Amino acid sequence: MKVIPIILVLILSICAQFVYFQYAEFCPLHSPSIQNEITSPNILLNDKGHIINEGWARKPYWKYERSKVKDITRIRIKEWDYYATISHHHKFGIAATISDLSYGSLLALTYIDLENGTTTQIDAMEFFTFGKMNLSSSSNVDNVVEWSNSNFSLRFERRGSIRYLTLSAPKMKISEDRIGLFANLTLFQSPLMESMNIATSWAKDRTSFYLNEKVNCMKTKGIIKVGKTEFKLKMADALSVLDWGRGKWTYQNRWYWSSLSAYVNGELFGFNLGYGFSDRSSATENVIFYKEKAHKIDQVVFNIPQKNGEIIYTDPWTITSNDGRLSLDFVPIVDRSSKVDFVAIKSIQHQVFGNFSGNVTLDNGKVVVVKDIYGFAEDVFNRW
Repeated sequence: MKVIPIILVLILSICAQFVYFQYAEFCPLHSPSIQNEITSPNILLNDKGHIINEGWARKPYWKYERSKVKDITRIRIKEWDYYATISHHHKFGIAATISDLSYGSLLALTYIDLENGTTTQIDAMEFFTFGKMNLSSSSNVDNVVEWSNSNFSLRFERRGSIRYLTLSAPKMKISEDRIGLFANLTLFQSPLMESMNIATSWAKDRTSFYLNEKVNCMKTKGIIKVGKTEFKLKMADALSVLDWGRGKWTYQNRWYWSSLSAYVNGELFGFNLGYGFSDRSSATENVIFYKEKAHKIDQVVFNIPQKNGEIIYTDPWTITSNDGRLSLDFVPIVDRSSKVDFVAIKSIQHQVFGNFSGNVTLDNGKVVVVKDIYGFAEDVFNRW
């Protein structure tokens, strides 16, 4: 009997926010950020639910407590763990998501065929989870999160500096002659490795916030079975990225995100680029990784081609920074797109995988040249 009141509260809350945000100004770029770097552990939220110290960090210094989030309906709290592994050697990738969006959870497993330009995804939703997925309050502690149904299963484990991914989808149809996807992967996160960490809020509501860590360039080994073909990944065959996020979101958002992890001239190299999500006046999430160290850059822009007012995601892009330290060409291979539109709830997602070429400048002035390296860039709009 408690289901009807809960549903009514959810509907009224969503509708109220829908009306409000029709008139809210969306501005994907802010003036240059001050790049406030946090260098020691601290508590994320005060008693009012506001971030105490906004900025970015090289380590996950903020302490997140779900109980301190100010959200009467609890439907705005979002928590997720997302892993993507790309093998330049074998020309494929795997992505897996366990997320808790409060009123529902999204679970997904994706195979990306970079040689043939195709993607295959299996996904599921569970409703009214409200934190029951047991996602950890810190990316820096040992934990296990797992989920399964009759079609696929996901298991993420962190133990010290090692992460284990166990993924299974025996019925996934990748092609006519390839049925089933299995993976047992071991990811290594060196204690010396720096990551991108950011804690920012929204200008229109400072109790809404975004806490995020991106761990690029994790060396990965293990076994991936695609249909009847088994691939044994050696340490140099694949690299992985973790997108770990916790927060309370506003109702309507659009963000741009790009990630790359690779070897350039035998050295670990990667980047995390993003904007459009929350007030970034205190810091951006734009970071270059080289030899496990983070090199901070300011604002970036994704120049996605358009024709007759329509965005053409499969045509070549460019990505540039306002400080002149990053200039990239991006040639798409495949657009992993999806669309859900129920008026008050809407999601349009384009995660595009392809090849990056260009150059970036490190903090010491060294220029790293990138040539035809796999990565991805996405444009996502959500109203939920």
